[in-house]
Amino acid sequence: MSTVSHPRKPGPSNGSQGQQLWCAQCHTNEYLIIESIETLRPPRTGLVEVSYTCVECDFFYAHTASMADVAEVLNRPTQGSGVLQFGGHYLHCGEPMTLVGSGQRSVHATLSTELTGEGALEVYLRTRVLRCGCGFQMEIPA
Repeated sequence: MSTVSHPRKPGPSNGSQGQQLWCAQCHTNEYLIIESIETLRPPRTGLVEVSYTCVECDFFYAHTASMADVAEVLNRPTQGSGVLQFGGHYLHCGEPMTLVGSGQRSVHATLSTELTGEGALEVYLRTRVLRCGCGFQMEIPA
C-alpha cells in the first residue's frame, strides 16, 4: 500500500486555502475551463470565488479557490479562447473588452396557442454591446 498521494488528485479541501479545482465526474482537472473569477466578500488574501466547467463531461462548479490554483488552469495552453468574466470585466483574447454601444431588445412569447385576439406578450431587455480588439463582439444584459 502506497502512502504517496496521486500527483493530479487534490487533497482534502482546507477552508483557509479554498477548494482545489477538480472535476468529480472525470476525476481530473485536465478539462477545466474557467468561466468567472470574483473577489470574496469580505476579501480574503489569496482567495477568489471561481466558477468553471469541465468540457469533457459538462459539469459546472463554483466555489472558493486559491488564486494560484486558478492561475494554473488559466495558464494552460489548452485553456479555451472564450470569454472570461473577471469581476465586472469581460476578457477575450486576453484583453478586456470595451463598451461600444447599448441597445434594447424585445423578447416575446405567445401567451396561448389559441387565437384570442390578444397580441404576444412583449418584454424589453436593456443590453450592453462589448467588443474585443480582434473583432469579437457580444451583447449582454445591462
